[in-house]
Amino acid sequence: MAGAGGPGGSAPPWYHRDLSRAAAEELLARAGRDGGFLVRDSESVPGAYALCLLFQKHVHTYRILPDEEDFLAVQTSQGVQVRRFKTLSELISLYLQPNQGLVCTLLFPVEREKEKEGAEDRDYSDGEDEKPPLPPRSSTSSFSGSSVGLSPSSPGPAAADGAAESTNGLASISHEYLKGSYALDLEAVKAGASSLPHLHRTLVTSCKRLHSEVDKVLAGLEILSKVFDQQSSPMVSKILQQTAPQSGEQELESLVLKLSVLKDFLSSIEKKALKALQEMSSASPAVPAQPVSRRAKSIPVQTFEVKLDVTLGDLTKIGKSQKYTLSVDVEGGKLVVLKKQRDAQEDWNTFTYDKIRQLIKSQRVQNKLGIVFEKEKDRTQRKDFVFVSARKREAFCQLLQLMKNKHSQQDEPDMISIFIGTWNMGSVPPPKSITSWFTCKGLGKALDEVTASIPHDIYVFGTQENSVGDKEWVDFLRAVLRDFTDTEYRPVAVQSLWNIKVAVLVKPEHENRISHVSTSSVKTGIANTLGNKGAVGVSFMFNGTSFGFVNCHLTSGNEKTARRNQNYLDILRLLSLGDKQLSSFDISLRFTHLFWFGDLNYRLDMDIQEILNYISRKEFEPLLKVDQLNLEKEKHKVFLRFGEEEITFPPTYRYERGSRDTYVWHKQKPTGVRTNVPSWCDRILWKSYPETHVNCNAYGCTDDITTSDHSPVFGSFEVGVTSQFVSKKGLSKSSDQAYIEFESIEAIVKTASRTKFFIEFYSTCLEEFKKSCENDTQSSDNINFLKVQWSSRQLPTLKPILSEIEYLQDQHLLLTVKSLDGYESYGECVIALKSMIGSTAQQFLTYLSHRGEETGNIRGSMKVRVPAERLGTRERLYEWISVDKDEAAGGKARGQLSTRAPQECAKSMVRKPPGADPPTSTPSKAPEEPEKGSTAPTPRLPTPHRGTSRDEAALSRSKAEPVTEATGGPLKNSFNNPAYYVLEGVPHQLLAPDPPPPGKPPVPKTKAVPPERRRHPSAGPPPPCHEDTSSDEDPNPIALPPPDFPPPPLPRELEGAESTREPLGGVGCEPPPPKPHPRPSVPNFGLEVSAGVPVPGGVRDDRSCSVLQMAKTLSEVEYGGVGGGARGVRRRGRLELPPRCLHPDYSRPIAFASHCIRESIQEDLVEEALCQAGRGAGVSESNVGEWLRGLGLERYEEGLLHNGWDDLEFLSDITEEDLEEAGVLDPKHKRALLDSLQLRK
Repeated sequence: MAGAGGPGGSAPPWYHRDLSRAAAEELLARAGRDGGFLVRDSESVPGAYALCLLFQKHVHTYRILPDEEDFLAVQTSQGVQVRRFKTLSELISLYLQPNQGLVCTLLFPVEREKEKEGAEDRDYSDGEDEKPPLPPRSSTSSFSGSSVGLSPSSPGPAAADGAAESTNGLASISHEYLKGSYALDLEAVKAGASSLPHLHRTLVTSCKRLHSEVDKVLAGLEILSKVFDQQSSPMVSKILQQTAPQSGEQELESLVLKLSVLKDFLSSIEKKALKALQEMSSASPAVPAQPVSRRAKSIPVQTFEVKLDVTLGDLTKIGKSQKYTLSVDVEGGKLVVLKKQRDAQEDWNTFTYDKIRQLIKSQRVQNKLGIVFEKEKDRTQRKDFVFVSARKREAFCQLLQLMKNKHSQQDEPDMISIFIGTWNMGSVPPPKSITSWFTCKGLGKALDEVTASIPHDIYVFGTQENSVGDKEWVDFLRAVLRDFTDTEYRPVAVQSLWNIKVAVLVKPEHENRISHVSTSSVKTGIANTLGNKGAVGVSFMFNGTSFGFVNCHLTSGNEKTARRNQNYLDILRLLSLGDKQLSSFDISLRFTHLFWFGDLNYRLDMDIQEILNYISRKEFEPLLKVDQLNLEKEKHKVFLRFGEEEITFPPTYRYERGSRDTYVWHKQKPTGVRTNVPSWCDRILWKSYPETHVNCNAYGCTDDITTSDHSPVFGSFEVGVTSQFVSKKGLSKSSDQAYIEFESIEAIVKTASRTKFFIEFYSTCLEEFKKSCENDTQSSDNINFLKVQWSSRQLPTLKPILSEIEYLQDQHLLLTVKSLDGYESYGECVIALKSMIGSTAQQFLTYLSHRGEETGNIRGSMKVRVPAERLGTRERLYEWISVDKDEAAGGKARGQLSTRAPQECAKSMVRKPPGADPPTSTPSKAPEEPEKGSTAPTPRLPTPHRGTSRDEAALSRSKAEPVTEATGGPLKNSFNNPAYYVLEGVPHQLLAPDPPPPGKPPVPKTKAVPPERRRHPSAGPPPPCHEDTSSDEDPNPIALPPPDFPPPPLPRELEGAESTREPLGGVGCEPPPPKPHPRPSVPNFGLEVSAGVPVPGGVRDDRSCSVLQMAKTLSEVEYGGVGGGARGVRRRGRLELPPRCLHPDYSRPIAFASHCIRESIQEDLVEEALCQAGRGAGVSESNVGEWLRGLGLERYEEGLLHNGWDDLEFLSDITEEDLEEAGVLDPKHKRALLDSLQLRK
C-alpha cells in the first residue's frame, strides 16, 4: 500500500495515523485557520485515509481510497476525472496548489501534539522488579476448552494483522501474475512449451512461508512420537536436517514431499500411541476408571431466624410471640414456615416452590422481605419477615431463586450466576489455599456463609503479573474449584499477553450452551509495543445472550491519569471481540453484558497521612471522592455509562507482602523515591444493554491471601439470559409478520461538519443490517453541533425473523449515525424493543457515543407491531423478586407491592395514544392544579464544597424533590443499567400554557433534579411529605429515571411553562437512610434549581447531555417536524412534546402476573388498612419515638425501628433479648423500658 512517508521514511507532520475523527475536528478547531488540514486513517475502510480541511469554521472530510493497484485517489463525484498517486505525499502536494476541486486550497498543515516521555516516565511493572518482567516464550497466547481438551483458539490482533498482511501479499502476487506473467506463459504454450515457468515462480513465492510452518509442525510431532517410541523417524530427521539451498523446482518438490511425510507421520503416531497404551494396560493391574465428573454436592437445608412484621400480620394476635424460623430445602423444593409459640408448641406450614408466588424486598428496611404465598381458591397472602441482617435476607432470596430454578419446567435457564475475580499476583506463585477468593469471603460486600459454597455457573479469573504458565494456571483453578464444589469445571477459553491472563471456566451442564468463543489482546506498554501493560479479552454467546470479559493492566503511577485514560480508549478501539459484523461499534456496545476488570491503577489524590487516617477509621467515602477513576468517570473521560457496585472495603494496594495490616507506600527507584499511596487499583465494572437484568450480590476483597502487594478482588453477579428461541408457530408469514416502524428520528451530533447523514440498524433479530436514506432536514445554531432529522419516508421498516412477543421483548436494536462523505460513524447507541412493543408509537431518547466519548443524543418515535396470535409470554425467574419502593418513611401506608401491579400500569400507558389527555382520576393532584402554598419561594441552598461528588452536589441544590416510587434512588436488583429511558405513549405531564403577552418578561427557566440515594448535609431537612395516598390505583405512575442519563434541554416554547410547575404529591417523600458513597454507573449532572421556582411534578429530569452544554441554542429549537409539519404545534390547546426519557421504572423487573394475585394482594391491603384505621393513632412510629423521648432514651429509636419494633402495642411483647438485639445493652435502660411498658399495660 502506498505509504505516507517521504523519501526519508518519516511520516509528514500532517499525517496523524490513527487519530479519531472527533480528535481531528478538535485539532483543526484549535488551529482555527481556513485552509488548515490534516490526514488521518479512515475509520470505515481499512487502508484508506481521510483528508480533513477547515474552511469557514466547518470541517470538510474527503476520502482517499486505494485502488486494486494500490494507487491513491480522492473520492470524487460521478463524472469527475480521478487523479491517481503512488504515495500520499504526492497526492497532498497536488492539493497544496490552488483550484484543485477542494472547498479551499490546503494551506496550513496541523501537526499532532507530541507527548515527551522521559526515562522516569516509562511504564514499568508495579511489582518489586524495576524492569518489566520478561514475557513468556509466546508473548500472546490463547486456547479454548472443549469436552475433549484444549485446542487452539483465535489469535490476537497482532496475529490477525499478520494474517491480513499475508493474505494481501498473496493476493498481490497472484494479481501480478495475472496482469503480466500470465501473457508470457500463454505465449510459451503457443510456442509449444510444456511447462509454465512464470506460474511456477509464482507458486514457489506463494508457498515460501509454508516450508517453515511445516518444519515447525514436524519438529513438534517428532517430540511427541518419541514419548511412545524412542526411535526417530529417519525421513522426518532427514527433512529437518536439510539446510542446502534449493532451486525453485526443487523447492516445490520438497514441499510436496514434506506434506506427504507429515500425513504418514500423523498416522504412525496414532498407531504407536495405541500400541503403547495397550501394552501398559495389559502389564499393570486394572485400575477403576475415574468418573469424568463427580456428582455435585447437594445443598443442605438452611434455616433463618426471622420476626414477623406485625403491620402485615394478624392484628388480633398481638401479644403472642412473632418469632419464626424459615427452612429452605432447595433439593426438595420446599419452604417450611415454623412459628414458635410461648407454650413451646410449634405451628408450621409447608409451601412448595410453585406456591411461592413472589418475593418483595423492602427498600427502606434493608433486612425486611415480603413473601406472597398462594392460598386455596387462587387467593394469595403476603407476610413480611424481618431478618437478622440484610446479608441474611439476600442469602434467603438466592436460595429460593436457586430452588425455583432447580425445579423449573423450563429447559433453558433465565438467569445464571457469574464470578468475576481480579488479582495482581506480583510475579509470585499463588498460595496453596485461595478458596476465600473463589467463595467471595473477606472484606466489603461478601456472600453469606449460607450461599458462599454454592457454585457459580461461570467463573472468570483475571490476573496481572501472573508468572504461572497458561496450562498450569488453568489446572490449578480447576483443582481449587473441584475441591470445594465437587464439579469438574470445563475451560471455555484462556487468553494471555505476557503475564496478563484471563481464564473462563463453566459448569459442565452449560458447556453446550456456549458458542462463538473469541479471544483477543491489546498492548499498551511503552510505545504500545510492550505487553507488560495492556488487556486480554474473551467473548462468547450463552444461548441467546452475548458476554464480553476484559482484563486489563493499565499504566502505573499517581500522576499518569491521562495515560491510563488513553490506555482505556486504545483497548476499547483495538480489542477485537464479538460479532465482526458489529465493527462499527466499540466493544462497550457489542455485548448484552460486558464486564471490565483488572489492575486499572487509578490512585487517590490525597496526602498519604490523610489517606491512612481515613482507612484506620474505616471512612471510605472521603477517599472515594478523590478516587481518580471516579473523577474521570464523572468527567465522562472513561467508562462511559459503566456501573460499579458500592465500595465498602479498604484500598487493595499497596500492602506489605505477608501481611494485610500494613501499607507500604515508599518505593526506591533509580530516579529516586516513588510514592504509591494506598488506592483501589483493582476494580470490577460492567455495562449492560437497557432493560436487561444484572445484579451484583458481592463486591469485596480477601483478607487472608498475602503473597502479593495487591489483595484479590471478587464480584458475584446474577445475570438474566435468553434462550435460543424456537417459535412454536414456525417462521412468520406475511399475514402474521411483526414490524418495527419508525415515525421520525432526530439526532444532535457533536461535529463541525455539515455533511449529510444516514443511519444503519443492526440486530440479531434481523437477517441483515438495514440502512436509512440520508436525512431530509438539518440545522445548526452552534458551530460545534448539528441537528439532523429523518422522517418516516427516509426510515426503513424492519422485519424481525421471528414475530413472538416473548422473543422480541429480549431483542435490542443497535443504531449508528454515519456521514455520507466518509461513511464514518459519528455516534452509536442501543435501544431495547421491550418498551417499544404496542399498537401506538412509543418515544425513545438515548445518548450517542463513539470511541468511548459522548458525541450527542438521538430521539424518535417508533413502534413494534406484534400479531395478536403471537402475544403469549411468561414470567422470567429474575422478575420473581421485586422491590417494594412505596414504603413511606413516616407512615405505614403501602403502595404497589410487586412488579405485577406496575406492569398493569405500564401496559395501560403503552396503549394510550400520545395525544390523549392525562387521566383525571389520579390520586395525586395534576400539575395543572397547584396546591395552595406550592408557589412559595424556595430559599437558595449553599453551594457544596469542591470535594463533593456530583451526585451529592445535585442533591444539595435540590430543595423540593419530585416524589416518585423510587424513594431510594437507583436500585440494584434489576434493570439497573438502563442507558436510556422511554416515554410509553403517555402525554408529557408538562403542558405549555398560553404564550405570555408581548410586553411581559419571560419566566426564568427551572431544571429539575431527581432525588438521589442520599442527602448532602448542606441540603437541609427533607421536604415535607404530602398527604399519603395509595398508589395501587394510580394508572399513570412516573418512575424516577436512573441518575446516569442526561436528556437534552427543553425547547424554548416550554421554558415558561416549566417555571409554573409544582412538586408532585404522593407516597414516600422522606428520603431513605443514608448509604455510604453510592457507586453505580456515572454521576448526575447537578443543575441548579432557580431560587423562587418550585420543582416540576411531571418531569423527572431536565439535565442536559454533557456534550450538548455548549449547544444550548440547539435544544431551544422546536422538536422539529420531520413529517407532516412541525411537532411543536398545539393541538386542542396542548403542545405535542418531545420524549423526556421516562420509562416507567427500570429499577424493578417487569412481570406478567395473573389477575387473581393482584386482586388478592389488594384485598389484603384493604383489610390491613381497615385494621390500622381501627387501631387509631396510638400505633405510629412517631409515638414510639415520643415514648422514648419521654424516658430520655431516644437514642434507641433507630435500633428499635430497624428491628421492626415500631408499634407500642407490639412492644408490650418485647423481651430483654429483643432489646439487646436492638442495641439496648445498658441494664438500667433495659429495666426502665420494660417497667414503662408494664405500666402502660
